[in-house]
Amino acid sequence: MSERPNKPEPVVLPPIPAKRYFTIGEVSDLCGVKPHVLRYWEQEFTQLKPVKRRGNRRYYQHHEVLLIRRIRELLYEQGFTISGARNRLDGRGNEAMAPEVELAPPAPAVDIEMVRAELQGILALLRQGTGVA
Repeated sequence: MSERPNKPEPVVLPPIPAKRYFTIGEVSDLCGVKPHVLRYWEQEFTQLKPVKRRGNRRYYQHHEVLLIRRIRELLYEQGFTISGARNRLDGRGNEAMAPEVELAPPAPAVDIEMVRAELQGILALLRQGTGVA
């Protein structure tokens, strides 16, 4: 019996070219997802709304390609269900399950009076250099 690895290695996807619209075939190649999966995800994720033109052809914009990559990551790499991924994208995800995010260190406390004194000193130096009283 073969064991399934806990976390599959992330797939390296090609860079997204600087274009305004992408066909479903191009998005399929850029995101590593088959076209029928993209059509299914359109039904499941309300945020995904490609422009439909003549002959019902789908044209995806750059932000939608990024969204598809995010959906793919949630489903295939992080193991979310469709419902869980939908909630995460809507911002309703369970915070206990959220991946750890490295937060920036808090800004140091600023002594306003010290800053004011330094600025007044700089202003005095500038006034001396220009001869303004």
